[in-house]
Amino acid sequence: MILLASLLAGCATLPGAETARGIDGNVEVSYLPGPAPTVVFEAGLGAHKESWTAVFREVARTNGVFAYDRPGVGRSTSTGRPRDGAAIVEELRTLLRGRGLKPPYVLVGHSAGGLYMQLYARLHPEEVVGLVLVDPTHPTQFEGEGSLANRGALARGIMALAGGIGPIRPEFDALPQTGAEVLAAPPLSARIATVILLARNDGSGPAAAFDKAKRADFARLYPTAQIRWIDSGHDIPGEKPGAVVEAIRWVLAQPR
Repeated sequence: MILLASLLAGCATLPGAETARGIDGNVEVSYLPGPAPTVVFEAGLGAHKESWTAVFREVARTNGVFAYDRPGVGRSTSTGRPRDGAAIVEELRTLLRGRGLKPPYVLVGHSAGGLYMQLYARLHPEEVVGLVLVDPTHPTQFEGEGSLANRGALARGIMALAGGIGPIRPEFDALPQTGAEVLAAPPLSARIATVILLARNDGSGPAAAFDKAKRADFARLYPTAQIRWIDSGHDIPGEKPGAVVEAIRWVLAQPR
């Protein structure tokens, strides 16, 4: 569950784009003001904020929306800071505070972005009113049988290419550490309305079977979450944006 195709993709700029000051340089963000709670989007590994285009535009009809490019992606300044989830969560919180966007938020994360949003919601439950995980990375996704060495020549080749592109390889290498941070954090609060969208169709072979088992394990990790299986490949935001919008709308409609 890792967005490798994003390394090769280009997208039009999201509305509300501007440059903000982050912890360690400039960060490209897109923000459209609207009613609270603000919906905050976290893209997959190496993906631009534009991967949320269809979802972002639709949700902006009813709520404030915020998306950004992590350091080294797009026009966001590269950084030498650690690239584990704890560092990324604090960078995001700094951006939100710098914009004056007050919690609580609805957090929406795809792929590795879903792993970061799991950590955010566990560490700072008082700042989160809803959580939508879109085919998220499991905390132990790339351990054991799921390691990069067992994922075939194509995956290894793409990640070797990614080694020279900004933070992509450091982020990937830190995913096991991020997963450990998630599992060491307090359990997700049952107060946080949560929907997890999982892809039914994402390849074949041993690695795909391993990933499918990890997807199924989210029901154990988050017993109060609503699990929805989507007839899509891994890129649910691009292939089935309506399913993501519906999940966000459901979360927003829950009593708080």
